[in-house]
Amino acid sequence: MNKNKDIEKILLNDASYDEIIRAKVEQDFVQELDKSKSEKSGYITEISSAPKDRIFTKFATYEVINKISKTKSYINGVQAEGFLGNKTAEREKLLAGTIDSFVSGNIFVKFVKVKV
Repeated sequence: MNKNKDIEKILLNDASYDEIIRAKVEQDFVQELDKSKSEKSGYITEISSAPKDRIFTKFATYEVINKISKTKSYINGVQAEGFLGNKTAEREKLLAGTIDSFVSGNIFVKFVKVKV
């Protein structure tokens, strides 16, 4: 039915089909831009605001800095929990949001973001 209205516009307004298609594409593009601007980024960067059930999952990102080699890399929450080992006090503080980093051996691990 929408296609029939486009054809009707062409016949009534004596407009070319290419102009109507171009206008329709531009309109769709503007709608998509508006939609993407209105959506949230989907990431939380403050550990105190992050959902507790996602802090140690594949949706969380942590930064790892090696103290000896001075290298930096990124890991997910499952790997970060592995670096914690049996440090339950630090795990509880991370879940509570009171700390956002910890030290394990020669590495420093810091919370970066979590996808929601």
